Amino acid sequence: MTDVLPLQFNQCAPQLDLADGSAKLSGMSKDSASFRYVDLFAGIGGFHAMLDHAGGRCVYVSEIDREARQTYLRNWVDPLPNAQRPVVNTDITLATPDEGEVDVPPHDVLAAGFPCQPFSKSGFQRGMDEARGTLFWNIARILEERKPAVVLLENVRNIAGPRHAHEWEVIVQTLREIGYRVSSVPSVFSPHLLPPSLGGTPQIRDRVFILGTFVGPQRALRETRVPPTVVREPVGGWNVHDWNVEWVLDDDATVTDLGRYRLADDEVRWIEVWDDLVKTVWEERGTRLPGFPLWADAWMPERDLDHLLVEAQPKWKADFLVKNARFYDEHRHIIEAWRKRHRDFDGFPESRRKLEWQAQDTPSLWETVMHFRPSGIRAKAPTYLPALVAITQTSIIGSRGRRITPHEAARLQGLPRSFSFGEQRVAASYKQVGNGVAIGAAWHVFRTHVEDNRADLPKKLVKSVLGAKLNPVGDAVSPCAREFEASRSGEASTAAAS
Repeated sequence: MTDVLPLQFNQCAPQLDLADGSAKLSGMSKDSASFRYVDLFAGIGGFHAMLDHAGGRCVYVSEIDREARQTYLRNWVDPLPNAQRPVVNTDITLATPDEGEVDVPPHDVLAAGFPCQPFSKSGFQRGMDEARGTLFWNIARILEERKPAVVLLENVRNIAGPRHAHEWEVIVQTLREIGYRVSSVPSVFSPHLLPPSLGGTPQIRDRVFILGTFVGPQRALRETRVPPTVVREPVGGWNVHDWNVEWVLDDDATVTDLGRYRLADDEVRWIEVWDDLVKTVWEERGTRLPGFPLWADAWMPERDLDHLLVEAQPKWKADFLVKNARFYDEHRHIIEAWRKRHRDFDGFPESRRKLEWQAQDTPSLWETVMHFRPSGIRAKAPTYLPALVAITQTSIIGSRGRRITPHEAARLQGLPRSFSFGEQRVAASYKQVGNGVAIGAAWHVFRTHVEDNRADLPKKLVKSVLGAKLNPVGDAVSPCAREFEASRSGEASTAAAS
């Protein structure tokens, strides 16, 4: 295995003592903050990082998960002087009674990555009455009482999909009834669409952002023809295929307890066997593997297929069975010789006898990013990673022979190298990052919204946000990323001049 997986180092990454990690993330003085904000369903502080960068001061935090709250406090609250620390709430429902004033201080910006809950359709009610009983209602209560200048909500993409059309209508209508001008069209964005210089990171993480400016109910209910804040497309001419996952990885020599993330012997064997097929097809046919899932258990001559059985399957499955039979017919001698070389293959778990090749022309499985999924081993090109999720399908970096660490996963979300999870369970850290907010994407949509709505927003807030640096993520990606981007910009300028 050492011949296949040489130890690699990220030459551009600055050396950092991670043991000293809670490296005081909030160095700026909050006495001069230009606006106040509250951070609801706060997780581990993605919105906090972005709004601090914009020059704001957090006055209220709410997070119900104990371990996530401890991570938030460790990184964002504990480093602050007592007088500058926000109020910390553990259950937002207790601060938002049905009647009476909400127990949340005045603020200028409300940010919330709220959970999506189904709304009752009884009577086809709309607005605040129907939102009652959901966690969105608690947000609405705060907005109704405090009327901050800007509301910034984040949710999964499906919140604006056809299955949740009713929920989407209720959210938009409720915000308008309270007095917020919002678009009926969702703003969907992902951090991989941003270049490194604007806070991008190599992660596909499509999320819906809902942004509103308080203009009063009359205007909000009248001014409904509002375009989305952003569209889902690369920014500034950035080529998303130029991302490199190495830009967020740590040097293996600096990873504490590296063995925890290394592949187990059986996992290495699964990859070695499939990699032999990948390379053999390349060498003998000069082609990559097909894009449909390869099911080794379905490899047989097409003439031997039981077509009645195939036709009884769902269309997608029948299609894959036929394609696998044709793949076998085309590569029969390669497959049979490969099986003879690896007689232990039939003893692999069923899900490991399946391969989903999505790595285009990558010549080796060891050069891809992999996921061990119930549907098979999925391999992708080592450019950007799929969305982090709050489960254990952690990305495997083939060139490193290991999974990404929680520290590296945090950087995919735009958190700095100094961010620390302390001594908590690794599983809890993965979960917290998977539930988090991508800082670069949030900053891009928030800054764009403030710029577009500057005429209706407090001048101090506008000046602070638009005066902040365009890149909010600091050292989340290595200097190599920005050097690469600069070189590409230079090449483009030279080409344009010639």
